[in-house]
Amino acid sequence: MRFADFTAGQIIDAGSVTVDETSITIFAAQFDPQSFHVDIISANQGRFGGLIASGFHTCCMAMRLVVDNILKGSDSFGSPGLEYVKWPAPVRPGDSLSLKVQVLNVRRSRSGDYGIVRWQWCMTNQGDQVVLDLIATSFFEGLRK
Repeated sequence: MRFADFTAGQIIDAGSVTVDETSITIFAAQFDPQSFHVDIISANQGRFGGLIASGFHTCCMAMRLVVDNILKGSDSFGSPGLEYVKWPAPVRPGDSLSLKVQVLNVRRSRSGDYGIVRWQWCMTNQGDQVVLDLIATSFFEGLRK
């Protein structure tokens, strides 16, 4: 999507992904090697009653969906960051995750050189539990005329 395609209030279906045990442990082994992400035996005995994905892995899966289904071919050029990120429920092996994105604000930068989209990403599992909630701001080259 191009900057001109975004409107405040718009809801975009960004697709879905199914999570498997291997992807959870591979990601965690490299980036977040806490026992409940990498050690099945320890995870089964722990607070979560089984292996769970790193919250950052969940963010990365959401980012991939946004790139593939919204930003691919766009004029996006970065982000100044997130307002917040929350992981209300854990992601487990076998979960099917769906991402919906709501555009909150669309505006020109003060300089008028680029566009700014502020949007909320909400990822849910097959049971409709929210597993990721964040608000991001993204920059785009293409401006509305």
